[in-house]
Amino acid sequence: MQKKFDIEVDCANCAAKIETAIRELPGVNACSVSFMTQKLLLDADDAKFNDVLKAAVKCAKKVEPDFEIEL
Repeated sequence: MQKKFDIEVDCANCAAKIETAIRELPGVNACSVSFMTQKLLLDADDAKFNDVLKAAVKCAKKVEPDFEIEL
């Protein structure tokens, strides 16, 4: 399943770090974080999508505590 979310990230460097960290999570097939468009594109297994999304948000907040995602 692939879904796009509106996010709030403060800089391009943080967006790149968040993208790299999320890609390493188990269950993630692909991930793209765009600072310019403030979008997160997450592709993960259908059965585990909600768990993967929660892990992705937790992971992103470790990189940037101000990270916000609109569900």
